[in-house]
Amino acid sequence: MQDFKAATIETGETTIFARWYGSGPPLLLLHGFPQTHLMWRDIAPDLARDHTVVCADLRGYKQSGCPVSSPDHAPYAKRALARDMVAVMERLGFPRFCVAGHDRGGRVAYRLALDHPERVERLAVLDVLPIDIVWERADSNFALGFWPFSLLAQPEPLPETILRQSAEVIVDSALGQWGSSEAAFKPDVRTAYVAALQNGEHPHAICEEYRAAASIDVAHDRADRAAGRKIQCPVLVLWSTDGPLDSWYAEGPLALWRGWANDVTGHSVEGGHFFPEAAPEITTKHLRGFFSSGPRAR
Repeated sequence: MQDFKAATIETGETTIFARWYGSGPPLLLLHGFPQTHLMWRDIAPDLARDHTVVCADLRGYKQSGCPVSSPDHAPYAKRALARDMVAVMERLGFPRFCVAGHDRGGRVAYRLALDHPERVERLAVLDVLPIDIVWERADSNFALGFWPFSLLAQPEPLPETILRQSAEVIVDSALGQWGSSEAAFKPDVRTAYVAALQNGEHPHAICEEYRAAASIDVAHDRADRAAGRKIQCPVLVLWSTDGPLDSWYAEGPLALWRGWANDVTGHSVEGGHFFPEAAPEITTKHLRGFFSSGPRAR
């Protein structure tokens, strides 16, 4: 991503590191765990042929800030992380934009679309379901398969200590266990992901984001559902073929997301949970087709 500009942007609540490049309609890309904006390295340059692509580190990750948290974990709720991205895009001159998010970034992306419908034209969520659905359907498969949800949400300092002292094992387990070929992750990428889990206040911030996902984020989702609030823009759902979303939920990802939005399309993608990195070409094709199709949502 050497052609991308880079800056650390003040949001009013924290600082967010972002890279951007290209021309055309703005498109924000958000990463998951245990990744950083680096996960888009093989996708962003290609999408930048048609869009101005912005890749950001979420609050608490890699080069972005780690604001002080609170007992209710609100500073790391997806609502707060979504506010960061509104501020970043506004400061870059993009009051309205498209957004795609994978894993944790997917949850920030759909919260952004719910809280700021006037900002988001199109939304893509990659291998993720709404937080309240995940916890309502949690079973032994979930507990054993998606262990970060429960492990990193434990009270301080257990998960922070595990992240700092066992970052290499955690990254290797995540990249290898969740259905993607480790060959998709070159040594320098793996090293970058490991470093992001060990540095300074970042382990605590990452755990606070998971604690928020087990508490205040669920409350926000349930409040929206009770109020009948839905995502207003078109939504693309991509998920891992034969992965948890493909096999754990009888209704399937599309049906579950249609409970949250009226305009939902999508399909599975080979490559495991980390298919944006394991299968960047096909992921790029799906994203380009969706974000380049019109008319735009209003």
